[in-house]
Amino acid sequence: MSGIWVVVEERDGRVSRISWEAVAAGQQLAALTGQSANAVLVGAQTESLAAEFAGRALGKVIRVEHPMLAAYTADGFTLALQQFIEKERPTHVVFPHTYQVRDYAPALAARLGQVLIGDLTALGEGPVFTRQLMQGRLSGFYRHTGGGPCFVSVQAGAFRAVELDAAAIKSGSAEISVFSPTIEPAQIRTKPSERFRGAAQTVDLASAQRIVSVGRGIKDPGNLPLVQELATALSAELGASRPICDNGWLPTERQVGSSGQTVSPKLYLAVGISGAIQHLVGMKGSQCVVAINKDPGAPIFEVADYGIVGDLFEVVPALTEAVKAAKQ
Repeated sequence: MSGIWVVVEERDGRVSRISWEAVAAGQQLAALTGQSANAVLVGAQTESLAAEFAGRALGKVIRVEHPMLAAYTADGFTLALQQFIEKERPTHVVFPHTYQVRDYAPALAARLGQVLIGDLTALGEGPVFTRQLMQGRLSGFYRHTGGGPCFVSVQAGAFRAVELDAAAIKSGSAEISVFSPTIEPAQIRTKPSERFRGAAQTVDLASAQRIVSVGRGIKDPGNLPLVQELATALSAELGASRPICDNGWLPTERQVGSSGQTVSPKLYLAVGISGAIQHLVGMKGSQCVVAINKDPGAPIFEVADYGIVGDLFEVVPALTEAVKAAKQ
């Protein structure tokens, strides 16, 4: 068999951030198994995307290309990757856990007599794959047995793409080649449509480097500008816990948590958020967590790197002024 293969996706003409996180996971898996990590791009013209892998610590980059892959369809991607996997015979296939992957990857795995271990949060010796159960209350541990490739997808924020940038760049380039699958028009049973979005608007918290999130401690929607001013001062996106969005105080696209967006910013500032497990699941990949809450026993302090016990209506304005003064 031919090592670890990571199937990457593009977003707006570039490799998506979660795909780089999947590459980082693939490299970690390769180190655990003593194999090489490689990347697969699927589409009609992927030459420019392949160029983004120049200098990366990858063995190979394969461009799976066919005119009928210009627009995503589950039929087309399943057929193309099935043929590619049957040719290369990888030990593991790693996907980013996106809406698109959830659409076609289970069918791809089933066609090859395998299962998909989805939404991984960690890898261990063995290899052992970890995923969360019951909205993060429990962790499940899985091993792949039997022959054939092991299919896994990785949760957004679980693996650090920044570590890939810092440690996985080397001189030279990965070997790039093209694989041309055989696809007949009659095999594509669905018509390409607009990509599914998790929210109707365009806020992408998963790509934000700084997020200021607000919870029920804000008490009233009229107080939201207080937190928005801090977010603006920090050049951060505004996020929220589920109760804020359920009450209609902020749109659901700003919700962080198990039923909202999963984020992994460099800075996550939680304002008036108690730290329910459903919310912690969505922001656990943050590099630095700062919590502001008047309750010293709030669960959010258990995961915070820095905690401020105090009234947010006093702390937030002071912090905003301090940030503004530091910029002058």
